[in-house]
Amino acid sequence: MSTTVPSSGLAAPAPADRVGTPDTHEAVGDGPDAAGTAPVRTAPWGADPYANALRTGRGPLFLRRSDGWLLPLDVERWCSDAGSADLSALHRCEGPVLDIGCGPGRLVAELASLGHRALGIDVSEAAVARTRGLGGAALLRSVFDPLPGEGRWGTLLLLDGNIGIGGDPAALLDRAADLLGADGLLIAETAPVDVDERVRVRLDDGRDGTDGRTAPASVCDTEPFPWARIGTPALLRHARAGGWRTAGQWGAEGRTFVSLRRPVRERSARTSSQNAESANSAPVISSQLPK
Repeated sequence: MSTTVPSSGLAAPAPADRVGTPDTHEAVGDGPDAAGTAPVRTAPWGADPYANALRTGRGPLFLRRSDGWLLPLDVERWCSDAGSADLSALHRCEGPVLDIGCGPGRLVAELASLGHRALGIDVSEAAVARTRGLGGAALLRSVFDPLPGEGRWGTLLLLDGNIGIGGDPAALLDRAADLLGADGLLIAETAPVDVDERVRVRLDDGRDGTDGRTAPASVCDTEPFPWARIGTPALLRHARAGGWRTAGQWGAEGRTFVSLRRPVRERSARTSSQNAESANSAPVISSQLPK
């Protein structure tokens, strides 16, 4: 189902004041990344319920547990312009920004309007296409794939529930530390309740596809995948255990946020190797991005 985004040629060298910072136009497309490694695809978010919701800009869309419990996903907000709660997070961003699980791209587009160099990553082709349609830079990638600019991002965003990616907050925080530059900032949206749970869920549009009736779990279209729901107290516990420093906590429009400073520690051998390979690779610019 994937398609390759055409390249318009080699990127010009970065100006001197940008040396050492990630280029948000690197390796756009779904072929091999700048390090020459083909990304691993994550299937559930490329499935029809999610893709269809992003194409239409509306739900219903849920995460469904095996016991039938449903977590509503706010597709309409994701497909709208950035709101005041979003801006409360975006105005805290520093340096180049990587939006993890960028969805339809409202945050990447808003960051660009605020003068930030920003890149979105998502495992959904529909999400990447919509982000690029807004003029934003986006890659079809998982956060656990090789990524451009590893160890050089100024800010990482994990909003809209994306702290739950992979179902293992400690592993996600560890990966985030590899992506950030020294003293980099992670901004995460937490569940507005005190919860710390690991679940396996499916994407579900809440209908059986014929007459609009609620569907039982057995007819959901996607395979189950791991997810986590983390409130602020739980995230802070995981962050302290990983050496992160709390930079701020706030709420806006019923949503809750935490900002964390990258732990001071040596980077993994994997990240150091990828950075060395990326430095010797020629980045490309997508023909879909503004020149």
